[in-house]
Amino acid sequence: MSRYPIPAAGPDRPWQTELVIRRSRFITHCAHTPGPEAARAFIESIRREHPSATHNCWAFVGGAPGHSGQVGFSDDGEPHGTAGRPMLQVLLHCGIGEICMVVTRYFGGVKLGTGGLVRAYQDSVRENLQTLPQAERVPSLAVDVSLAYAHVDRVRRLLPDFEAVILAEDYAADARLRLRLPEALWPPFAEAVAARTDGRAVCRIIGDEA
Repeated sequence: MSRYPIPAAGPDRPWQTELVIRRSRFITHCAHTPGPEAARAFIESIRREHPSATHNCWAFVGGAPGHSGQVGFSDDGEPHGTAGRPMLQVLLHCGIGEICMVVTRYFGGVKLGTGGLVRAYQDSVRENLQTLPQAERVPSLAVDVSLAYAHVDRVRRLLPDFEAVILAEDYAADARLRLRLPEALWPPFAEAVAARTDGRAVCRIIGDEA
């Protein structure tokens, strides 16, 4: 699985923006939510924060950018098709994964009409995305490398080139390094270790830390 952007804002400190459109307040909260369960928990937290709001509409993409396998949306009482789905369409094309948006509306007394609501909810999402801080999701693996003591320094010098981090070390009959490195760099890393140790080191994946 490749790397991709995710929101740098967590559910405990979501990214917030606000638009006022014809006296209605549209308050948008965005957070990193890896999967539907995390998204729904975030949505409920915003509902609790704004219990008196007219609507709390939402949409999420639980996986990689543009992938529709883990998505969800809700109009939360707005006319059908005017909030949740339009929000989702923006999220599916924004290039950011594992993202959830909740747009809280406080009605200002002026009806916006169907087209106006669609624009208002999409504009709210776009406004938030313009300033949203981003991080990078890097799927990673935990691996064990068993090798002779004579080869330890050679392998250690490889680690920065493959963004590998030492998790644990064990020195018994042979040396053993437990590492975490990006999944995409695992094949070339294993090849480089083999070349540096004359094929004597044993590398094996022990877990997926994505």
